[in-house]
This record gives sequence, C-alpha cells and structure tokens, in this order.
Amino acid sequence: MVKGEYVMQMTEYDYWKIFPRMPRKITVGDITIRDGFQHEEKFISTAAKVFYLEELIFAGCRNIEVTNLGNPANMPQFRDAEELLTHLRSDRFKKRCERKGVNYNDICLTAITIRESSIDRAIELREKGIGPDRLLMMVSTEEEHHFANSGTTLPDYWKEAERCTQKCNDAGMKMCGTVSTIWGSPIGGATDMKDAVEFTKRWLEIGAHDVEHADHDGSASAPDVYRYFSMILDEIPDPGLHIAHFHETKRVASASVLAALQAGITHFEATFGGLGGQPSNFLDDCPTKGTGEYYYEDPRYVGLITLEDTLVQIDEMGIEHGYDVDRVLWLGKQMEKTIGRRLRSEAVINGRTLKEGHMQFARPGLSKRKEKLGEEPGQKFPEEWGTKAVLPEKYRAG
Repeated sequence: MVKGEYVMQMTEYDYWKIFPRMPRKITVGDITIRDGFQHEEKFISTAAKVFYLEELIFAGCRNIEVTNLGNPANMPQFRDAEELLTHLRSDRFKKRCERKGVNYNDICLTAITIRESSIDRAIELREKGIGPDRLLMMVSTEEEHHFANSGTTLPDYWKEAERCTQKCNDAGMKMCGTVSTIWGSPIGGATDMKDAVEFTKRWLEIGAHDVEHADHDGSASAPDVYRYFSMILDEIPDPGLHIAHFHETKRVASASVLAALQAGITHFEATFGGLGGQPSNFLDDCPTKGTGEYYYEDPRYVGLITLEDTLVQIDEMGIEHGYDVDRVLWLGKQMEKTIGRRLRSEAVINGRTLKEGHMQFARPGLSKRKEKLGEEPGQKFPEEWGTKAVLPEKYRAG
C-alpha cells in the first residue's frame, strides 16, 4: 500500500461512520433537586424545588430525580420529600401538564432509597398514591467508598439490594442500580473497570430495571470512558439499560460525555450549574450527619456535568434531546439566584453558538470600504487570484 492509498482509506468525514454506535437521539435526565441540592449547606425552599421540578418538565425533561427518601435527620435537605411527591401527583399539576402539551404518563419520577428503610417508605407512599415511579440504590466497586455511603460491607449490601429490588418490583416500581467508583475512588484510589462490568451484571441479575454508571469524583478520562462503555455494550448491548453519570472536578467531563456518545450511550444525567456532590454535613446554622467528613478539599470543584452546557454540546452536534434549550439557559440563570452564587455553566453566560452571529458587535463601514476598493459583496480573495488554492508540492497529501 502506497502512502497516498493509505490517506484515502483513512479519510472519513461522516462522524457517524467513524462511530457507528453513536446515537442520533438521547435522553438527558435531570437530578438537580436531589443530587444537586444535597450538597448545598442551606435549605432550598420547597417552593423553589416545586418551581424547578415543574419548569424542568415543561422544558422537556422526562426523567427527573425528585428527592431522597432516607432519614431526614441525616439529610434534612429532603425533609419535604412527601410534599414534593404529593404536588407532582396532584390533579392540579397533571392539568398543568395537559395545558402545556406534556403527556404526564411520559414522566418518570425517581427517589433515592439507599437503604431498605427507604424502600419501605417508598412502598408506603406508593400505597397512598404519591409514590415515585423509580427507586435507586447504589454500590461502589471500592468498598471503603461504599461503606462511607451506606455503612455496610459490599456482600451484606448486595443481599439487602436483592431483597429491596424484589420489594420494589412487587410494588410496581422500577429499580435503578447504581455502580460507582468505576474509574477511581476518592477514598481508595484506582479501581478496575472489569469489576464495574461484573457489578452491572449483578444488578440486572437481581432484577434492576436499569443501571446508572457513575463517576462520583471526576476520576474518568475520555479514553477510559470509551473503553468502559464499549465493554458494557459488548456484553449488555441494549443502550436503554445504561445511564452515564459524570462528575466534574477537572473541567474535562464534556470529553467524557463525548466518549460515552461515541461508545453508544444514549442516557445521561446532569444538574443545573453543575451542582451536586457528597451530601452536606452542615445545613443553615446546624451541623448534620450527612455521610460524614467531606472527601474533597474545595467545594468549588465538586459537582456534576452542567445541564445547560451538556444540552448545548448535544444540540450543536445535531443530536435530538427533546429540551427547549433556550428555556433551560434561562432557568440556569434563575438557579444562580436561588443558590446565591455563580455556578459552573458557561452556556448560561455565553449562550448558544448562533448561526446568524452577533451582528450588534459589527463595526460600521465594511460595505462602503469594499465598494471603495472595487470589491464585490462577499468577495474573499483578490479577483486576480485563481478560484482554488494550489498547494506547494511539499504540502500535498500523498
């Protein structure tokens, strides 16, 4: 094979031919109200939570985390869990959905239920008619991180998870099994991705509906994200079973999103402004239990991928997502007021890449200048130049 033939065979400009598994339509779930707010050291009002839950749904979100059903003594941010679920199950909200053209039956409400007592609480709420559609339990492949989150060993938790998944399914709810520390642990360090593949299979074996694959400390790198999700889809090929959950600590998580897309992942999670992280151990003026001491030095570098930036990234790739992006960007600005500080979304500040440009910044006089020089409108090169550039021989391919 000569050099020129090699170049011709390797050149391909159609992104979907290079990455044939990459989807043209994806689902982006929002977990701001739960994962985003759990990290805040002030109580976010119930009215604010209701506002953002409603507005997210009206803006196109169909998979939304509402709350945590754990003991509010440990995480008082979620003391209004039943109030939020009651509102979302109300006839008033259902009528609002109808007026907005939203099919209420398309909405999936998720609650976090790390331990069995939370599962039992979810079932009680379900019996009252206000329960969630989907529950979530979590294991970490690194046992120290798992112990910090759940207080149990891995074998003991797996037995609990099996019981709880059966209870959940019997009650008519779905179970999402989370696998964390796939690419590394903030406590135990490096991990083996093969363990996470096995953990994923275990969740499905015991009856989970889907699996969240989580990078809870921003350890993931794009190459390893691509390798991992390729491994997952080689063994469990239905992309509807898998949700990618990336945290942002090094400002490179957008590369992880792209790598997951290239591997074939179709479901993602995000939060407004990149909010989120370990449950707070302080709320308003009072220390709380949370999950213990924070395992990070600086809270500015904790949180998830931003919903706003992720949607702009996806939208500008031409991938269908179902959101009103401009509405989400407006909501992101409101969220900064709610939280009381500048958040991590760049798209909220800089907006989308507009094809029509920003002509308000144009300097006056270009058309007159071109006319004075005898140039045609839109002319880009001197008229005496050829219509196509002729590269010097040393720069030509082949």
